[in-house]
Amino acid sequence: MPRWEALPGELDPQAREFVELMRRSVDRAGLSVAAVADRTGYGRSSWEGYLHGRLPAPKGAVVALAEVTGTPALRLIALWEPAERAWSRSETRYGDITAVVGTLPARALPGRFGPPPSPPGGERARPGTRAGGARGRRAALFLAASVGVAGVAAGAVLLAGGRDPQAVSVVESPSASAVTTRVPPSGARCGGSDCTGRDAEATGCGGDLAATAKTATVGATLVEVRYSRTCGAAWGRITPAAPGDTVAVTAGSVRRTGHVPTPGDPLAYTPMVAVNSADEATACAVLASGRQGCTP
Repeated sequence: MPRWEALPGELDPQAREFVELMRRSVDRAGLSVAAVADRTGYGRSSWEGYLHGRLPAPKGAVVALAEVTGTPALRLIALWEPAERAWSRSETRYGDITAVVGTLPARALPGRFGPPPSPPGGERARPGTRAGGARGRRAALFLAASVGVAGVAAGAVLLAGGRDPQAVSVVESPSASAVTTRVPPSGARCGGSDCTGRDAEATGCGGDLAATAKTATVGATLVEVRYSRTCGAAWGRITPAAPGDTVAVTAGSVRRTGHVPTPGDPLAYTPMVAVNSADEATACAVLASGRQGCTP
């Protein structure tokens, strides 16, 4: 039986409730974290993050956990959806700050990367002295100026075009999207129209930077529009998926299609399409059984 550490104090109450339910499910099944990782196909380090409230669990992992622990999937998903929205709100606010601060050189962040340089003469200014206070004020002014410069530079730079070699596009359609290329945020490798046709996970737009915007069900299969506001892109996903199932995402005249990448994979997702908002995207599933359906 796993021994759980205390959840982070700053964890949103809805996320906390969901993590606690996952922990109870693992406990009732008598599984260790290693066993959960082995049976679900998701890495042990990932599960340690999910079960300790440090990482938001993706829908595929939640469905897999329900299967291996015997927990009703609908019960877990009912708590997962508000928990993911809470995580998304929190990480969007964090991303708005780190997207700029992450571009600053280490020397522009006093106090985080070691002590300031010694003044001439080899003496260090002691806290509270005039020299120390003056240097602190200069460092603060330098940081503020650096943030301003970084913001201006971010608005002026455009990412060069390029397609990710790991994109899993099956259907190519001419693009009529008015979405323009944007500067990729910290942790992502594309933005706006540059994301079209690329893989969300490979470019860093998935995971913590994404949230489910629309859903529909086709039999027991969940169809989702996944949306990354940070990257300005959306994609389709189905869970659980089986060989022969396909999922497509459409935004205007742009369409991308994906399928189950490897036998036994519990989900399938499409390459991304650039959008200004999640409302522009629609995801559709066509199952091997012949059943099909779309999100609103």
